[in-house]
Amino acid sequence: MNGNNGFTASGLTKLHDVLARHVDSGKIPGLVALVSRGGQTHVEAIGTMRHDGGAPMRRNTIFRMASTTKPVAASAAMVLLDECRLRLDDPIDQWLPELADRQVLKAPDGPLDETVPAFRPINVRDVLTSTLGLGLDMTARTAPMMAAFFERGVYGQADGWLLPEPDPDEWLRRLATLPLMYQPGERWLYNLGDDLLGVLVARVTGRPFEDFLRERVLEPLGMHDTGFHVPGDKIDRLPPLYAPHPETGEFLVEDPAEGGHHSKPPAFASGGGGLDSTVDDYHAYFRMLLDGGKHSGERILSKPAVELMTTNRLTPGQQAARDAWANSIAHLSYGTGQHGGWGFGMTVRVHRTDYAPLGQFGWDGGAGITAYADPANDLVGILCTQVGMSTPDSARVMHDFWTTLYQTIDN
Repeated sequence: MNGNNGFTASGLTKLHDVLARHVDSGKIPGLVALVSRGGQTHVEAIGTMRHDGGAPMRRNTIFRMASTTKPVAASAAMVLLDECRLRLDDPIDQWLPELADRQVLKAPDGPLDETVPAFRPINVRDVLTSTLGLGLDMTARTAPMMAAFFERGVYGQADGWLLPEPDPDEWLRRLATLPLMYQPGERWLYNLGDDLLGVLVARVTGRPFEDFLRERVLEPLGMHDTGFHVPGDKIDRLPPLYAPHPETGEFLVEDPAEGGHHSKPPAFASGGGGLDSTVDDYHAYFRMLLDGGKHSGERILSKPAVELMTTNRLTPGQQAARDAWANSIAHLSYGTGQHGGWGFGMTVRVHRTDYAPLGQFGWDGGAGITAYADPANDLVGILCTQVGMSTPDSARVMHDFWTTLYQTIDN
């Protein structure tokens, strides 16, 4: 660690100018960014909530965290591991009997009825590392399995809202009608394991996933603006979510604030992508991870649990498959996700592909969100926009944010 050193004043000025340039371009209506290091915290709130003006972005603006939900949601399972209510190599069958006795596709892109038996049950470790044999592959949308996820209502629209729609029990029932794509533990696959993790936590605790996460993680951290919907008395702090037209750049509303997906409690609290939050709430969470599981002297997670979450858990074979996946979608994800490793619910950088060093952990969200911590520099960076990644615009802000942030460190 680099002691109590923070950021250079000239570096923070440059950071402001780079972010403001994106807003001034008209491609990003507004953003909020928080950076912290060595006891120094700096926040930028630039632009407006709507593309046509209106209320300004503020530090307490609430954003759809999308896939940056994953690193926070995984902590509920870590509480259960700490308490020995879950064990990493326990089969999940005792809590999720719907997924016992799985069949596995002979070919991941093959017909759903050409299967072989799973060679072993899915275990807790498989779910935590997203290696259970099920996941979303947006490069193979025509594969029978991908089509089945949407046809059977496991997920919403293939070209839009990628969150579960039914309640957890019905979601699991629908999921159980499908085979696995790969053998348990064989391959890293995106997203579905993080949703399944929430169902597992609920079954183990006998409580709704959100209630347990709130009691054991969110409330102790003071994350009072974080949840799976935005209540009516805060809805004015939630901007609309835009999905700009890929060709014209026209600001199309993917999800309005009032009456939108996040204006009421969902049937399914999605650990893969359902949280709403603020930069300060997320800062509290990532700072707790950097501090080895403690917050204001109170222990939220054990130090070994944090170390497990935030270091690479993939085997060399899983790693190679994840690298191949990331490389194959670099043009679709505009270069995000090229970090290499994966812990529990988050990426862990094992490849130096840009300005960030090895060991940085966190994730990005398709709603234009990026949130990472860097132990080597005692650094947290969070950037939130209201622009989804139907165009490269929000991804470019995210890249420029990190490129510039690392230049503010000069010691």
